[in-house]
Amino acid sequence: MEVAYVCEWEKRPKSNHCPSIPLVCAWSCRNLVAFTTDLKNDEDDKDVSHMIHIIDTEHPWDVYSINSGHAEVISCLEWDQAGSRLLSADGDGQIKCWAMADHLVNSWESNLGSSVEGDPIVALSWLHNGVKLALHVEMSGSTNFGEKFSRVKFSPSLTLFGGKPMEGWLAVTVSGLVTVSLLKPSGALLSASESLCRLRGRVALADIAFTGGGNIVVAATDGSSSSPVQFYKVVVSVVNEKCRIDTELLPSLFMRCTTDPVRRDKYPAVTHLKFLTRENSEQVLLCASSQSGSIVECWSLRKEGLPVNNIFQHRSPVVGEKQPTILKWRILSATNDLDRVTAVALPKLPISISNTDLKVASDTKFCPGLGLALAFHDGSIHILHRLSLHTMGVFYGSSPSAPGQRPNDDSAIKRQRTGSPALHFKALQFSWTSLALTGVDNHGKLHMLRVSPSMGQMLDMNTTLRHLLFLLEYCMVTGYDWWDVLLHVQPGMVHNLVEKLHEEYMRQNQALQQVLSTRIVAVKASLCKLSSATAARACDFHAKLLLIAISSTLKSLLRPHVLNTPDKSPGDRLTEICSKNTDTDIDKVMINLKTEEFVLDGPPLQSLQQLIQWVGDFVLYLLANLPNQGSMVRPGFGFLRDGSSLGMLREMMVMIRIWGLLKPGCLPIYVATSDSQDSMSLLFRLLTKLWLCSRDEVPPQEPDESLVDECCLLPSQLLVPSMDWLPVNDGVITKLQGKHPLRLQFGKPYSLPSLSSMGQVEIFSRSQKMDNLRCLHMGVCPTEDSKACTRCGCVTMLRSPNKTNAMKQWEQRWIKNCLCGGLWRRIPPH
Repeated sequence: MEVAYVCEWEKRPKSNHCPSIPLVCAWSCRNLVAFTTDLKNDEDDKDVSHMIHIIDTEHPWDVYSINSGHAEVISCLEWDQAGSRLLSADGDGQIKCWAMADHLVNSWESNLGSSVEGDPIVALSWLHNGVKLALHVEMSGSTNFGEKFSRVKFSPSLTLFGGKPMEGWLAVTVSGLVTVSLLKPSGALLSASESLCRLRGRVALADIAFTGGGNIVVAATDGSSSSPVQFYKVVVSVVNEKCRIDTELLPSLFMRCTTDPVRRDKYPAVTHLKFLTRENSEQVLLCASSQSGSIVECWSLRKEGLPVNNIFQHRSPVVGEKQPTILKWRILSATNDLDRVTAVALPKLPISISNTDLKVASDTKFCPGLGLALAFHDGSIHILHRLSLHTMGVFYGSSPSAPGQRPNDDSAIKRQRTGSPALHFKALQFSWTSLALTGVDNHGKLHMLRVSPSMGQMLDMNTTLRHLLFLLEYCMVTGYDWWDVLLHVQPGMVHNLVEKLHEEYMRQNQALQQVLSTRIVAVKASLCKLSSATAARACDFHAKLLLIAISSTLKSLLRPHVLNTPDKSPGDRLTEICSKNTDTDIDKVMINLKTEEFVLDGPPLQSLQQLIQWVGDFVLYLLANLPNQGSMVRPGFGFLRDGSSLGMLREMMVMIRIWGLLKPGCLPIYVATSDSQDSMSLLFRLLTKLWLCSRDEVPPQEPDESLVDECCLLPSQLLVPSMDWLPVNDGVITKLQGKHPLRLQFGKPYSLPSLSSMGQVEIFSRSQKMDNLRCLHMGVCPTEDSKACTRCGCVTMLRSPNKTNAMKQWEQRWIKNCLCGGLWRRIPPH
């Protein structure tokens, strides 16, 4: 483990942290981190412990601090499974649901909430939506994604009509109440509360898990290690438009340390209680502590045969009769005496933990998801095997001089003399692939740590690449953000990873390829930004995303001329005819099309002119740069061998040509040296010749000399535009290639130039700022509020300048996410 970056507050109050206040931290599958701090600001006497801070891990300095309105200290934070909504709960029984305002990661609002007046919340969870994916490490060598990642049969906690999962949340209070709030499709909230058992008692700690049958299991303890840890089954239903909660007592357990004569009174308090995974209610982790130390135990629920009295053993058994069984908690493993544990983090990667799977993971040296993290009072973090609890890796605290190294005795003596509190983590969370760990320390700093996929084992490059590839494929299939995987990709790995990812993708069936077609391009673009040698390819992948989006939008405007629609849509027929017709004359290709299907009103065509202009400029740019194809660093190189993309451009040129007959104002504008020059016809002819060299149906060929010569003449016939590529990404991932951690401040952007900001990419940018989605110029110093993608840096205006439905339809496609699938964040005017 090693520190990637540390982000701290610019003005941190001195000696104002409150050690008694618990901190909470939550990491979503979209790589958003929400956390609280225990600092108090003397200047305005504002209690910061009631504030929720949200960052995206790529721009940790851009923190959005919510004045939550909670009256008491926030005790729980919980993201939903889509990573777009956040629950917060406090010590006064208030629960609030937060959602993005205008789909911006740095703008949040709460319109929903529930409360149990004066009853502090100790555990909180969203109801399960029934989606569970299993990751099979033993199948990592398979070529089929369906064998590597399979959907597990799992019932939602509650279903609506037709089996659709009902949304809502569940909480456990300190007085032993379980409260459920259900979100109806109409937006109304349905709430109910019920006691966990007849004899209500104090609940100091609790955790919530789900079963495959749709039930909920709650584990609870009163905080004393000499008391039993109780387990309850909770069933939620809706009867006559009212929420109903049924509870049932399950087998309980006593911690083993209380039965050991040596340790009976050594660890009086249970400080941590967690199910190993939220979808497995049969394995639980317990930590008992004193002021000076802790002990951790892992327990498993097993079905055991019930011994029968001798009187009944000799009777003849009834046909089909089985031996009676009973569920019983058995201890799996326990640690020796440890330093005091201050925080626990459990992995979210859904690997199976049966003995066979564990052996496969050991053989393949694939460690993500196997270890849980314990933070100690001395500032260290230990990764322990989630079942055997043996140590897999150790991080010795982050000191500015040598982060991650074991501190020497002198520094420990100095710390004792000064009496200052040791820096340690009070909240800890794993990322969704378990390759990163974030923590909030007792000084309010946010730490981001890399967790090696091999846990320090020496692996050859091929094995390392295979592990990273496996997790990238997992993110691609699930839709989770892959930022934490990129933390472990070195520049030298980028080319091999991109090639291997493409090979695996091409082995999938056609339907799955279609589903993942844009997501794989986005993953490749993210990878290519990590190396200066492949930075130009990142530009190509982003251009391809825009090309695919414009093509599908323009084709969606086509309508069949008659109502009895044939099997193929006009867009499909256009693709089929253009792929079969290899004529270089654009007008001859048009003759074979039913032009009545392309008839549109004038206003929609005119409003789409900027997208049409981008297509025209892009074709001209690619052809003019064909003679420079020996240079791999120039953006656009990837398209010169991409038959499918060239075919897509060819289809759009035909479509635009037909629309130009209806509305000449929508045609792309070219600056030609001759008035009689038919620019579109010339470009289509050259584009077709280039496409014929790289079609899927034939082996790839080198462009002939006559085509290269004609492309050499293009700049003397037409003014070649300088393409506006995406701005250089200002995120932190490209600056984390070195081993030294970055020191960041909340509110201050980090300005060190990244690896990919190379001169060869910058020569294509203009001084004017671009709206990368609308393909509009915003001027040198735009005054409009804008938003930028957290992943690729794509910039677009917040408010639409367009009035026509066709352009609004285009903008609505990107209201929630960018072309690459990244989230939006508001950026101030330049």
